[in-house]
Amino acid sequence: MQELIPKYSDLRDIKTSVDKRGFCILDAASVIQWTDCPKEDLNDLSKDWNDLPIDKYLKDGGHYRSRRHSSFVFENHSLTQAPHRAHWQSVDYNALHGGIERWFEPVLASTTSKPAWYKVLYKIACIAGELHGNIATKWCIEAHQFRIDTTDGIGRPTPEGAHRDGVDFVAVFMVDRQGIKGGETRVFDANGPHGERFTLNEPWSLLLLDDTRVIHESTPIQPLYTSGYRDTLVLTLRENYFQDPKE
Repeated sequence: MQELIPKYSDLRDIKTSVDKRGFCILDAASVIQWTDCPKEDLNDLSKDWNDLPIDKYLKDGGHYRSRRHSSFVFENHSLTQAPHRAHWQSVDYNALHGGIERWFEPVLASTTSKPAWYKVLYKIACIAGELHGNIATKWCIEAHQFRIDTTDGIGRPTPEGAHRDGVDFVAVFMVDRQGIKGGETRVFDANGPHGERFTLNEPWSLLLLDDTRVIHESTPIQPLYTSGYRDTLVLTLRENYFQDPKE
């Protein structure tokens, strides 16, 4: 099956694209310019996906997903790491894994101390404020390092299916993909029939979603030869509060 090339947005058109479509896609060159991260720094950050613990919460019994998770707060133009906490979603947003506290190993300090990590999170928080219409907004950010592999013969980037995350914005960085086919991204209007399909395959390209307006999913991956994987950095941003069981 032929991969569908994303319709990339110009840096000047991020807000216009999100306002019109509910999302935008940036190629790697734009991400490098936008975050002021040299390609070498992003490539160095990519190496930190090679040591992710297995996700033990998969209810389909799979062993194809590895991850780390940490939380951050952006306020008054300052980014700080929050105390380690569980990842929690309501069943309204994640029917498969919602309603339970999932404790994942934190992102390593050797990763969060890299300049590229800080720059990427800082820039995402800044654009979220612009899109939200209030640059002073406090953002609660959850950062997920994901590796989906073909250990089971097939890997599912979104085993819960098409979904929203219950936040304001979601940023999906394609960190790397090797030796696979599939993994097509699909974004749909949450309140209508419109949708787009494309494959993120360029390292450090970015999909930025308005989670209040669209739902998204990625199709399963299969190995081209003997094995393969798909690495992403997923950042979710929620105004003022993290999701927790008290909701």
